Amino acid sequence: MTVLVIVGPTAVGKSALAVAVAQQLIQADTSAEIVSADSMQAYIGMDIGTATPTAAERGGVPHHLLDVWPIEHPLTVVDFQQAARSAIDDISARGALPIVVGGSGLYISAILDDFQFPATNADVRALFEAQLQLRGPEALHAQLAEVDPQAAAAILPTNGRRIVRALEVIEITGEPFIAQLPDPVELFPCVRVGLNIDRVELDERIAARVHQMFDDGFVAEVLALPGLAESQTASRALGYTQVLEYLAGECSLQEAIDTTITITRKFARRQQRWFARDTRITWLDYNEAELADRVLALLGADTRQ
Repeated sequence: MTVLVIVGPTAVGKSALAVAVAQQLIQADTSAEIVSADSMQAYIGMDIGTATPTAAERGGVPHHLLDVWPIEHPLTVVDFQQAARSAIDDISARGALPIVVGGSGLYISAILDDFQFPATNADVRALFEAQLQLRGPEALHAQLAEVDPQAAAAILPTNGRRIVRALEVIEITGEPFIAQLPDPVELFPCVRVGLNIDRVELDERIAARVHQMFDDGFVAEVLALPGLAESQTASRALGYTQVLEYLAGECSLQEAIDTTITITRKFARRQQRWFARDTRITWLDYNEAELADRVLALLGADTRQ
């Protein structure tokens, strides 16, 4: 069983490429289905702000792990890992090609590699969660930067949940959080493709996407999600925090838009740095002509070995 993996920063065109590849395979009488590796797209009702592919954008290709959990569910990487692996096994059992698509290096590794998570301690975690509520994520991020700069560089200052987890692991093990991440060992044979893009172009695409999200009704989507503000996980999604702040009167709509663009660009830089370390990825230019054909050629070369 081979798994096709398409990675890269947000707004680079991963989902569209995955659909194009799957459609060509289907036309050639080879079944293919897509597994989203975006945890926020797995929340029910969080579609506009996460750029979840619409029914039309899915192009008739079956998609998995979209709109699965209610926003109240504190989704963990382990939850997602188990659900994604189950989807891959199911797709393969039916003789179809699983295409895993995502921009989170952690989630991609958790799904496809022999990835064991460090132990947890409820008391230690409760201590840092209390500090998170009292001091806020930025203060805890600064604390993390003092003890593990590499981990802090890989985690957004607004992502309180991941900051707490990193501090918990450091407290339990006495070692840096990043050191706990194992060297990758594949559970599935994979063909890994990454999409390269110039930084200026990426920044422009991110800004255009964010403006389109707000034009498409992002604020109305957040208003239609009661309980979002109380969700420790879903409320931390890029853009959703900013819309909640706007709705609470803490900033203007334009400030919410501008901040969403800024933090999304920073997140994209982190994505690129994570994937740059993975030598298993074959990098292609995002706007290369006949891009789907290039991916299919890579896939065919691997499957004939």
